[in-house]
Amino acid sequence: MTDTTIRMYGADWCRDCRRTKQQLDGLAVAYDYIDLEQDEAAAREAQRISGRMQIPVVVFPDGSHQVEPTNAEVEAKLKALALL
Repeated sequence: MTDTTIRMYGADWCRDCRRTKQQLDGLAVAYDYIDLEQDEAAAREAQRISGRMQIPVVVFPDGSHQVEPTNAEVEAKLKALALL
C-alpha cells in the first residue's frame, strides 16, 4: 500500500458499501477494497479502526477514517487531501 492508497472495508450485501464503491469508481479514485465477508481478520480490523460494527469503513492516506460516510463527506475528504 502506498501513502496515497485509500482502503475501503465493506461487504457486497451492504447498500452503503455499494454506493461508496460506485462513487469512488465514478471519481476514478484508486482504492483497495477489502471484502469483510471473505476475510474475518479484516472484519476485526475494520471494527478496531472504527470502534463500531457499521460499514463501510473508509481509511484515508492521512490515517483518518469515515464510517458509513455520505457521498458528500467522502468527496469533501478527497478534496481536502487533494486526491480529486
